Amino acid sequence: MSKEVKPESVSLCPLDTAAAPVPELLCIFGTGDLGRSLGQRLLQSGYRVVYGSRRPHSCGPLPQGTQVMSHAAAAQSASLVFICIHREHYDVLETLAPELKGKVLVDVSNNLKKNLYPEANAEYLQRLVPGAHVVKAFNTLSAWALQNGPSDANRQVYLCGNSADAKQTVTEIATKLGFTALDRGSLSAARELEDFPLQLFPEWRLPLRLALGLTITFYVYEVVRDVVYGYVHQGKDISFRMMVSLPNKVFPTVSLIMLTLCYLPGVIAAFLQLYRGTKYKRFPDWLDRWMLCRKQLGLLALGFASLHVLYTLIIPIRYYVKFRIADSTVSQGKLNKTLEFDTTMAWRTDSYYAMGILGYAVYLLLGITSLPSVSNALSWREFSFIQSKLGYLTLFLCTFHTYLYGWNKFLIPYYYKWYTLPTYMLSLVLPSVVMVLRLLLLLPCVDRTLTRIRQGWERTDPEDDSKKSLLT
Repeated sequence: MSKEVKPESVSLCPLDTAAAPVPELLCIFGTGDLGRSLGQRLLQSGYRVVYGSRRPHSCGPLPQGTQVMSHAAAAQSASLVFICIHREHYDVLETLAPELKGKVLVDVSNNLKKNLYPEANAEYLQRLVPGAHVVKAFNTLSAWALQNGPSDANRQVYLCGNSADAKQTVTEIATKLGFTALDRGSLSAARELEDFPLQLFPEWRLPLRLALGLTITFYVYEVVRDVVYGYVHQGKDISFRMMVSLPNKVFPTVSLIMLTLCYLPGVIAAFLQLYRGTKYKRFPDWLDRWMLCRKQLGLLALGFASLHVLYTLIIPIRYYVKFRIADSTVSQGKLNKTLEFDTTMAWRTDSYYAMGILGYAVYLLLGITSLPSVSNALSWREFSFIQSKLGYLTLFLCTFHTYLYGWNKFLIPYYYKWYTLPTYMLSLVLPSVVMVLRLLLLLPCVDRTLTRIRQGWERTDPEDDSKKSLLT
């Protein structure tokens, strides 16, 4: 058999036939980026690899230690074939149906958009080669992920197929490559697997929309209260404030609200369990979706807080600030006046900055521990302590920081322009409510009951007891 395939094969590196036992030989159709990366990873995992190509003698550089043959010769040499070619070129596989009969075909292809074809690529391949066992797998991994090995973000390999033996073979290969295989059922699930790579930040859509909506709403609100109000009532053009001053009010507002939204669903869930008296009833779907996107909400909140820090740091170098300081200095010099040192104001400003710095520091700690590479190194108790206990500490520090910013402004009518509340007051409503509700949950009588419920205890319903007594 080796004499037959020798004329149409090109060996990139002679194989050591004396080695025992002989590693398993796998075939790859396609010499593109994905095919080369997959072949390199298979070689590193102890497999022998042969490539099938339309142009065996001019297919470009391939991993050292592999062979390249024609499609027909490569298909005859291995019992498992990775199909790393686009669906548009599947017609060549139909002519190879006799050589591929009884073999396992691993379809790794994807489409450019959803519903591009009436049937999934893997189903189409199975129809072209009915005698083969098609398994959809490895399509959710990029060439980079295959070449560099599995990481926390792409450790899973989804697969589906109609043959249990074929899926078991692919599972063993995926495990040997360092991935975790997840069986999604029959080949009818192939379309779902092919749609996975086409999803653009599915878990981020709701948080991003919420962040964008809050940002636009509060920005327009501030433009009306500040710029429009100043032009209408004072005849001043202060539109330049739209670039730095107004965003520096909007960013901390959105950050504090989104941080609060990370912990509000947990509070709602706790009160819901107290009301029901059990943990075995499902939460509403909207609450489930809300709790699943808390990580994204927190990271976006940290991003807005970071923008607030950066915008605050450039305040001293702004032309408007320099002008105001110089004008105030000259005016006091002309009037021969000096300002007295206000100890109360010094305490207020120093406390305000201190709470902001501490809050942002713990904020960063929460963001760092949410990274998979860090969270995987923590025990569940450590992760829970940081994200829950320190999370509420962050919420308290940031809320207190905002209260110190407001100080006694709520007593001054000037800040209620057009009878509207300042943005910082609006941002304090939700976190203040969450902090109060959290304190209620910490009461010994409430905390004891909630702990028992989460340990499996269920409160008996008097109506159920009456019904049981009537039945007995």
